[in-house]
Amino acid sequence: MSVYYFCELFKQSIGVAPYQYVLQQRVERAKQLLKDEKRAIVDIALECGFANQTHLNKHFRKLTGMTPKSYRTEQ
Repeated sequence: MSVYYFCELFKQSIGVAPYQYVLQQRVERAKQLLKDEKRAIVDIALECGFANQTHLNKHFRKLTGMTPKSYRTEQ
């Protein structure tokens, strides 16, 4: 199976591209970990598979409309 064909089937089945799906899952995991206020956001970013805190901030804001820090204070 080619990569292109896999991506097309995945998108038809799930509704988003594989990379976007992975990002959504990482952000959802980060949301769960942000509930523990003792954990540093940079550590959460790395644990969720982001390269750094800035990378997490970028995708977190794109998907939720807020930064991880503001999300944490609302919880």
